[in-house]
Amino acid sequence: MQGGLIAIVSIAYLGTLFAIAYFGDKRAEQGRSLTQNPYIYTLSIAVFCTSWTFYGSVGLAARSGLDFLPIYLGPTLVFVVWSVVWVKIVRICKLNRITSIADFISSRYGKSSRLGGLVALIAVIGTTPYISLQLKSIATSFEIITNSSGESSAISPVLGQYGLDSTFLIALALAIFSILFGTRHIDASEHHEGIVAAIAFESIVKLFAFLAVGFFVTFGVYGGFADLFAKATEAELQHLFTINPTGDYATWVTMILLSMLAIICLPRQFYITAVENTDENHLRTAVWLFPLYLLAINIFVLPIAISGRMAFSHGGVDADMYMLTVPIFYGQGALALLAFIGGLSAATSMVIVAAIALSTMVCNNIVVPMLVNWRWVDLGKRRDLTGLLLLTRRASIIAILILGYGYFRLASGSYSLVTIGLVSFAAAAQFAPAIIGGIFWKGASLKGAMTGLALGFGVWAYTLLLPSFAQSGWLPISFIDYGPFGLTFLKPYALFGLEGFDNLSHALFWSMLANVGVYVVVSLLTRQSTIERIQGAVFVDVFLYTEGLKDSRFLQGTASIGDLRDLVGRFVGDDRAEKAFQVFAMELGVPLRPSQAADTAWLDRAEKMLAGAVGSATARVMIGSVVKGGIVSLDEMYKILDETSQAIQYSRMLETKSRELEDTTTQLQAANERLKELDSLKDDFLNTISHELRTPLTSIRAFSEILSETPDITEEESSRFLMVIRKESERLTRLIDQILDLAKMESGQMDWALANIDSRPVIEAAVATMSALMHERGVTLKVELPAGMPMIKADHDQLVQVLVNLLSNAVKFCRHPGGYVGVTAKVRNGQLCISVSDNGEGVPDEKKAEVFEKFHQFNQGNDKMPRGTGLGLAICRQIVTFLGGQIWVDDNPAGVGARFSFTVPMARADGYFAVEDEVDKPSQALTV
Repeated sequence: MQGGLIAIVSIAYLGTLFAIAYFGDKRAEQGRSLTQNPYIYTLSIAVFCTSWTFYGSVGLAARSGLDFLPIYLGPTLVFVVWSVVWVKIVRICKLNRITSIADFISSRYGKSSRLGGLVALIAVIGTTPYISLQLKSIATSFEIITNSSGESSAISPVLGQYGLDSTFLIALALAIFSILFGTRHIDASEHHEGIVAAIAFESIVKLFAFLAVGFFVTFGVYGGFADLFAKATEAELQHLFTINPTGDYATWVTMILLSMLAIICLPRQFYITAVENTDENHLRTAVWLFPLYLLAINIFVLPIAISGRMAFSHGGVDADMYMLTVPIFYGQGALALLAFIGGLSAATSMVIVAAIALSTMVCNNIVVPMLVNWRWVDLGKRRDLTGLLLLTRRASIIAILILGYGYFRLASGSYSLVTIGLVSFAAAAQFAPAIIGGIFWKGASLKGAMTGLALGFGVWAYTLLLPSFAQSGWLPISFIDYGPFGLTFLKPYALFGLEGFDNLSHALFWSMLANVGVYVVVSLLTRQSTIERIQGAVFVDVFLYTEGLKDSRFLQGTASIGDLRDLVGRFVGDDRAEKAFQVFAMELGVPLRPSQAADTAWLDRAEKMLAGAVGSATARVMIGSVVKGGIVSLDEMYKILDETSQAIQYSRMLETKSRELEDTTTQLQAANERLKELDSLKDDFLNTISHELRTPLTSIRAFSEILSETPDITEEESSRFLMVIRKESERLTRLIDQILDLAKMESGQMDWALANIDSRPVIEAAVATMSALMHERGVTLKVELPAGMPMIKADHDQLVQVLVNLLSNAVKFCRHPGGYVGVTAKVRNGQLCISVSDNGEGVPDEKKAEVFEKFHQFNQGNDKMPRGTGLGLAICRQIVTFLGGQIWVDDNPAGVGARFSFTVPMARADGYFAVEDEVDKPSQALTV
């Protein structure tokens, strides 16, 4: 056929895609979405079937018979047998507004921007060969259909007499399409209705084209399957459709495993299945319809391959192109053109989705973190950054397609389509340990995922990617034959002397051994941070969080709603931010007040909105830039709570109330046993805390007995009792945590992080932690600090705990209403003295002498704690004493209430800090 005709048909087809995508976006804007349909969603998942399926499977069947089947058995097994993985991934993506596979992995492991950047980099490098595969199929099919002999020659870099590179023009057209319909909005977590509709249409086109060629070959050229296989037997091709029971099935196992991992870990597959999912119930249709689609598109693979072998018995024709050459051989030009369009649709759908997914990762996980961490973008200045983010994503799409085109020109000529695809499959498989382990194992750590992924990717590159460059002439062929520098034990196809495997099985074995082994070992040997434990709980227990059994909000701090709205507006646009905040206020049933302090619900919503634009890891940094606060370790609280009471779950399981109450009693007994293990504490200390523990234990037991002995209790009363049990359990949990901390301090097992630190942030952190409680109780907090606060030698977190305990004690005993708490700091005799005062009743006269004397005694080394001074003050005493300071109580100088004071030695590299008149200069008081 004429090249001009093929070009016109190709342009017309791409124009049809443009029209469908435009129509889909318009329908979505009108509230009549095309993609809110399980069948369209499932057809979009069929983007898995690329030109590899359309052309490469036939070529593989022509060479190796049934060896093409494992590539499709793996995805079928995942959707039919292990669909819970996809359900869990989709639920997590919706809860956390995940935008890509890099965002998913980085969010699971503490929202690490470094890990997200590594995943994005691996995804780009690993997908580049796959994009080149699609471009190769387009170029080869164009060359064949315009060649009068029907045989493929060397791929020409020009389009006829026009002197233009046809493959490059196709890549450019796909880049424009991806930019127009994949980067119209900055919020990447929003669904691209037009793209999904276009991909679903392409799935229909390639299936129809494949079935058309298959029907023609099977029932047009031959008299059906029986006739075809009979003639193949006569031509001695029966080995293509028979299974050898004594054969080596290592390749089958490798390809099934690879395809199982690829259907989850390929960036485009993750994007279209998880990110673009609009309704979790659509997966119910996908679990049977997608395997049925795979069956339909593969049913004629073997007949077409056998027909091609018999038609071109003389050889000279690329088996990968039998889909085109067989119709041409039998004079079916129109059918060959249809097959060309089917192959074009298979290639373009993959390139479009992959370009959009990869550009999102490059922007959110590489470029934006660099701009923020390297301070190329000043977050303190108000500036609309949506244009910069859109430009980054559009430039990334162009760069990604240029990379694919470059690999196509440099290295893809030495490999078949199937081989190139398997190289990319093996790269994507490196994400599997971090993903699968991350959603089922809470103990998986950031260091384990980071190290395992980097090592696995390095082995993949050494055993598969570099050899492809060697076979293309870009590296010396001796690299494959003798290893680098003649080190034969480092031969990429026989690493450490391991032989007897095919190249793919060899690479998969070593890369996954390194990846999984290091991932598990490092995770077991390292400690998780608080945010890692929190994210681990959210991902592993996602069904509990989304069904209301656990609270998924963990942020706390001080920031106004207006601050959050302005921050979000800079990345998604002011109008969209304003509208989103108005809608959320309506959902909460409250008016939108920009000056109002944002609670955890507003902080959580703002972070998720930012996550849709810049990724979860960067969103956390952004929120931290306007919020003075921290992460609440609720996961730790739940861990202890699970050991003392399962009452939280009773509200969801009233029908099993008796059994759950028995479990609660067992857990409480276990908690009591843990308390008995704290014999190392002094008798006087145990007497001090006994009263603190008695109250919540009594309440829990009393209400538990009511629930177990009153079977006809109403649901409303039961819920009210369960709420009391939950609050008392949480109180008991905090007390146990404090007891354990004290036990560690007494036994010398506490991990201290002593360093020279600035004292001002310590006070500010404690004030920020308590501000919400003071606001709730109507207490006024006044902080007076010197102009220059000194450096001190202390443990930051432990010193914050001292101040939090003293502030909590002051809030508890100050006057209500009209409560007042003051914090002051002064420098005397080389020590920093911090005081916390309140306007309560103060220390009674009859106890004042006793309390002062007791404080004086343990400051001098006596271990006895003043009676009635509380468990929190016991912790304060231990911490302050360890740091080399003293703590005491006296009357508030203002005349009403009490004042608790403590000292901490100042420090610097060469001795004490000391210029008292400088640090004593008063500063303006801060009223909270």
